[in-house]
Amino acid sequence: MRHLLVLFESKEIKEITPLTEKMPDIKESSENFYCRTNKEEYIETVTKLLTHIKRGDIYEINYCIEFFAENIVINPHKVFTRLKKLTEAPFIGIYQCGDDIILSASPERFLKREGNKLISQPMKGTAPRGKNVADDELLKKNLAKSLKEQTENVMALDVARNDLSVVAKKGTVRTTELFGVQTFKNVHQMISTVECELKEEINFEEIISVTFPPASMTGAPKISACRLIERYELSPRNIYSGCLGMMQENGDFDFCVVIRSIIYNPKQRRISFHVGSAITASSIPETEWEECLLKADALLKALDIDINEVVFLKNKSRLNPV
Repeated sequence: MRHLLVLFESKEIKEITPLTEKMPDIKESSENFYCRTNKEEYIETVTKLLTHIKRGDIYEINYCIEFFAENIVINPHKVFTRLKKLTEAPFIGIYQCGDDIILSASPERFLKREGNKLISQPMKGTAPRGKNVADDELLKKNLAKSLKEQTENVMALDVARNDLSVVAKKGTVRTTELFGVQTFKNVHQMISTVECELKEEINFEEIISVTFPPASMTGAPKISACRLIERYELSPRNIYSGCLGMMQENGDFDFCVVIRSIIYNPKQRRISFHVGSAITASSIPETEWEECLLKADALLKALDIDINEVVFLKNKSRLNPV
């Protein structure tokens, strides 16, 4: 027997169900689509985060922004079908969680347990796909050898290794892949893999208590980064940057990180998704902004929205400020 679970940022665990029953064909409608910040304010915030890094408060932080729409009606299955074609992500699915519908196209594994082995695959480092084969291969090679992207990746990897060491048998934590580059339909991603052998009698709750939230979605050190995330991000993440996955009766499980995912609430007629990037000492704010737009591209296209149609809000004009 398998159980599908979702974990929120508060470590709240809920069972979810695949949304297999198709909703009636409805006329899709929407008001404006928004981003809760604009480029100028984003750059200003990232500059402040770089100040925290320079004075040693943190070494890395995953800073995220929200895209959203209110008074919107969609057909989740049609949007999901488009999202699936646009991304061909390894962890893709459509699920019901309370009143929320999760349309997930996540490329990142959070944790996988196979018997006494625990595996984590933090993903940090992103590059666009090329316009042709030669351009695409060059972008992939540049990502693989980028010192900036390697720095982002290894910091998340170090946090994951530290987390796993708490539940691992002494001396068994090891990196099995460093700076591997995987190609997806819409992006190239740098992914490293760390694994360990679990201590005897370790249960699911103990594993989650020391590894959640995912290293790639927080920063280093994790607690300091989480405090700054709460301070600087303009809206709560909720399901985003949590994890969802499947648990077997024997205790094995496989969880992905909830990224590249659209959250739709039919009752509230609201859609939301977040995108973000890792901020390190070598980050250029304008480049981080472009990375966020790259990650938002497939999600907007799945919703049949052009990036030029998005309203980028200024501080004084934000809807439903938090």
